[in-house]
Amino acid sequence: MSDLECREFVERVTAFLEGTLGPEAEQDFVDHLPLCDGCERYLDQIRQTTQTLNDLPGDPLPADARSALLSAFRGRR
Repeated sequence: MSDLECREFVERVTAFLEGTLGPEAEQDFVDHLPLCDGCERYLDQIRQTTQTLNDLPGDPLPADARSALLSAFRGRR
C-alpha cells in the first residue's frame, strides 16, 4: 500500500471518476479516502458538480470540444 498524498489524490480525481486509473492507483486512491475528510469532501464536490453539469439542458458538448477541454485541464500544473 502506498501513502497517497492529498495533492496526488486531487490530481487523480478525474481519472478515478472516469474509471481510467490502473488497479494499484485506484486502490491507493480508495485507501486514502477514510484517512482524509478533506479529500472525501473534495471527491463528493466534484461528483456533485459533474452531475449538476450533466443535468443542465442544452446540446451536449461535441466530442472534440470535450476532448480539448479535458486535455487542457489535465495539462494544467
